[in-house]
Amino acid sequence: MSLSPRALALLVSAAGVLAGCASPGALRPDLPAAAPVRWHAPLPHAGDPAAIAGWWARFDDPLLARLVDAAQAASPTLAAAQARLAEARAARTAAGARLLPTLDASASLSRGRAELGTPIANTAVAGLQAGWELDLFGGAQAGRAAAGARLAAAEAGWHDARVVVAAETAQAYVALRACEALRQQAELDATSRDATARLTQEAARVGFQAPATAALADASAAQARAQAVAQAAQCQGVVKSLVALTALDEAALAGQLAERTARLPAPAALAVDSVPAQALGQRPDLAMAGWAVEAAAAEVQAARADRWPRITLAGSVSRARVDFDGGRLEGNLWTLGPLAVSLPVFDAGTRAAQVDAASARYDEALAAWRGSLRQAVREVETALVQLDSTASRAADAQRALDGFEASLRATEARHLGGLASLFELEDARRSAAAARSQWIALQQERLSAWVTLYRALGGGWTADGPPPAPRPVAAAS
Repeated sequence: MSLSPRALALLVSAAGVLAGCASPGALRPDLPAAAPVRWHAPLPHAGDPAAIAGWWARFDDPLLARLVDAAQAASPTLAAAQARLAEARAARTAAGARLLPTLDASASLSRGRAELGTPIANTAVAGLQAGWELDLFGGAQAGRAAAGARLAAAEAGWHDARVVVAAETAQAYVALRACEALRQQAELDATSRDATARLTQEAARVGFQAPATAALADASAAQARAQAVAQAAQCQGVVKSLVALTALDEAALAGQLAERTARLPAPAALAVDSVPAQALGQRPDLAMAGWAVEAAAAEVQAARADRWPRITLAGSVSRARVDFDGGRLEGNLWTLGPLAVSLPVFDAGTRAAQVDAASARYDEALAAWRGSLRQAVREVETALVQLDSTASRAADAQRALDGFEASLRATEARHLGGLASLFELEDARRSAAAARSQWIALQQERLSAWVTLYRALGGGWTADGPPPAPRPVAAAS
């Protein structure tokens, strides 16, 4: 169960196109800049928070979906992502405003004598002043494109935070149910060993068992009780983790958890043999990295445009009135201009350094995107391998559990009849307990692999058909 060779070849090809279309050399002033070819596959949950929680409704445990909802509502990580999204939205608005003229209103009132020989006068002026920087070299447009890409990255980051919180909550819930199953097993084992110890001590008291055998039975019972207490404490620790994730009252949460104690949730009718390579484009973190590359490419263009002349146009219109002894003057005033041109002549290399810095940030974003792509492939491959491994081991684990438990029942019957020693009974009990623990751990491992695959594919996936083909995105110019 892995990505097919053709799928992996597609990934490598995409990375190669990215390297060719957006190489560091393409950022030099004498060559045109180009944004990378990115995948724009829709998110599997279509960016809908309800769909993210709805994926967990496929499991046969409704409490899991409710806990995911609660965790997302209380997560400080999501709150921080929401704040970054609001900041990016405001930055895009500000960047877009640079392309439009500005208009300011002003009003003034003064009294005095402007020149010798003139009367004292009261002067009142109210008007509007307009200004506009002509974006002839595309600097403002590139800034707006960069801000738009940063906003898209922030949106993808918000979705990624939701998926991460959901996966973390699901992993904790699965761990709790597995811990409860192990705790029940430990409690049953401790009860059984206590009964054996009591019977052995009675037999030793009347001379049918040696004192050493009674001591062994008592030690075994004490060991089982200690293990049961330790397992219960571990489960309490996992409950504390769920309380921290969901911000629910611990007593209320414990009441909800008690309904399905020690029952691991099971996914309903979920089967994945392979994952198309394009499905990786659904990951919000990959989308975020891709938008960061686009933003960095646009920022390079903005830095280059800053090395060219700036052209601004200003104008004003106002109404003025002057009152003085013996008369009044009133009328409209207006100006058109100046049309100003600012040409960089000498800045000690500041603007060139800013272009170099923007190019370096582009290289950094590009490297991060490539690294995220490789990490995504590894995570999906690992999850599929884990699913395949747990499916392959399930039959043998079940057979081993059935066999060891049957052996334990037979040994217990023989021990009661005096045909088996306590040593044989303890050995059979240890084997059965180990097989039961391995079975529970296998179920937990399989569920964890499902959660890992959910996270690796960006919050679920669509198995009805292949995602849409990737489309190239041209750089802002």
